[in-house]
Amino acid sequence: MLKPGPAPATQRAKYIVGGILAFLVLGGIVVLVMRSFQATALAAATQAHAKRYVTTIVPQAAGNGVPLTLPGTLLGINEATVYARSNGYILRWTKDIGSSVKRGDLLAEIAAPEVTQELSQAIAAREQAASSEGLAKLTAERWQSLREKDAVTQQELDERQSAYLQAQANLAAARANEARLRDLQGFNRVLAPFDGVVTSRRIDVGDLVDAGNGGAGKALFTVAQIDPLRLYVYVPQVYAQQVKVGDAVTVSLPERPGEEYQGAIARTARAIDAVSRTMQVEIRVPNPKQALFSGAYAQAILPIKQDGAALLVPTNVLLFRPDGPRVATVDAAGRVRMSAVTLGTDFGTTVAVTSGLHPDDRIILNPPDSLVDGDIVTLSAKNDGR
Repeated sequence: MLKPGPAPATQRAKYIVGGILAFLVLGGIVVLVMRSFQATALAAATQAHAKRYVTTIVPQAAGNGVPLTLPGTLLGINEATVYARSNGYILRWTKDIGSSVKRGDLLAEIAAPEVTQELSQAIAAREQAASSEGLAKLTAERWQSLREKDAVTQQELDERQSAYLQAQANLAAARANEARLRDLQGFNRVLAPFDGVVTSRRIDVGDLVDAGNGGAGKALFTVAQIDPLRLYVYVPQVYAQQVKVGDAVTVSLPERPGEEYQGAIARTARAIDAVSRTMQVEIRVPNPKQALFSGAYAQAILPIKQDGAALLVPTNVLLFRPDGPRVATVDAAGRVRMSAVTLGTDFGTTVAVTSGLHPDDRIILNPPDSLVDGDIVTLSAKNDGR
């Protein structure tokens, strides 16, 4: 007799329990595998973060010079503000701004009738004094003859001779006054003091002018000699000892990029200004084609002499420790070595190193303060060192 099979509900329950157990086992396996992958990735990331990535550069030779750029203003080698030497009105002017002039060229004429009348009066006074001098001379000569005949006293002769001497002095004074007024009348013609260019005219026909430089408003013209030009710059004290007379200088204008003009240091003040801590330097710039204008802003590039054995490095490679400046270098194995260095001239963004480095050393940029000898570092992918 056949036994009856399990009930369908019981069999279905067994299948469900078996499926749940299989799902749990499979989920456990997946979790274990994922945790294994995560542990491996975490270990790799921890190892990567533990590395110190650095960027290195190599020092550069200073060569014969390092350019130092300084601002300045171009000026004519000679510049003069022309004033009136005679009181009067402007009769006419003959040169305007931009006109080239030669020494002695007429710039303007001044009408000064008072000076003309004073000169006529001085001529008449001179003629009167000459007449009085002639009469005094004849009188003195006659009284001298009479004294020889003992017809007059010595006192009377001395009085006549004294009158003659006074007449001579009066005549000399009259002649000097006449010469002064003639010279003053000559100042009615305003002349160019040297070869150059008229850079300003401050008068017009009919303007009243006074003699002398009674202020900027009294000036008539400004004349500048623009070949060569002067350029004054102020060299910081740290570079002053390295600037020498005769050094070549390159001059450029900001509005003319790519154009350069050559000049030379003509003289230095040979002293440091106590306020600005700079030394004034004059540069002569030839301007035969008159391409440069007086008063223009310019930049002068001075070659600062430097020891040929010195090396240039950026200032952001330096570590300042209590025992002096240090530079962190990296060898082929990635090991850090702290090198003591001797610094030379500071050029702002770069500094000269006179000892403590070799041309092929790899120097760490922006080294952390915690870096010490023997640390192991890794070069970054964008490393600039060689």
